[in-house]
Amino acid sequence: MAKQLFKNATPKGILLNTLLTIVSLFVNGFGIYLTIQANLGAAPWDVLSLGLSRSLGILYGDAAVAVSLSILLIDLLMKEPIGIAMFVDAVVVGKSVDFFNWLDLVKPCASLPSGIPVMLLGLVIIAYTQFTYMLAALGCGPRDTLLVGLTRRTRRLPIGAVSIALLGSATLIGYLLGGPVGVGTLICAFATGPIMQACFKSVRFDATQIRHQRLRESIRVLLPGRDAKKPV
Repeated sequence: MAKQLFKNATPKGILLNTLLTIVSLFVNGFGIYLTIQANLGAAPWDVLSLGLSRSLGILYGDAAVAVSLSILLIDLLMKEPIGIAMFVDAVVVGKSVDFFNWLDLVKPCASLPSGIPVMLLGLVIIAYTQFTYMLAALGCGPRDTLLVGLTRRTRRLPIGAVSIALLGSATLIGYLLGGPVGVGTLICAFATGPIMQACFKSVRFDATQIRHQRLRESIRVLLPGRDAKKPV
């Protein structure tokens, strides 16, 4: 099984893992950028961000950050576990997509045959960067935390049903705001899980074995005068 590169038991370990998280999520933004440039319809959460972007006349990244921070606030109100990576995720991913849009590296695809490979490549990049950022063990993203929190509270519903409800709501609201919905939306909704599972398997990574460090634990290690040697 893939092992954590740096332990979060020291300030240096946390800082190195934070850097790993930032780089991973920056590259993750390139994967999202590719799925958008495939021009087949965006992933559910991106439909919402693009819908907000178009309706408010703001950059995609600004809309994505607004969505992520709103979900983060909900996570806090639900008293779900918060980690450093959650704040990095909320800001870095959306703005990295803006950066790649500015570079204009990939033109929007003009057809289904050209768009599907670009979208699948984007999903593979997203999956592998999910692996590297989860390996840092500094917390999950706001959306994943929301999904787990809602599932815990709706005990009669399996996590799959809650996920479908969340993605469906994001897609519907985004579509009403002008976000792009198409065959690519379905590809992202149904192919992301299997692709991620295959990528994790290729590097022998089991996400369930990662014990994410909570924010208060990270602060205890980083602040002087605290028990910085406490195991994580």
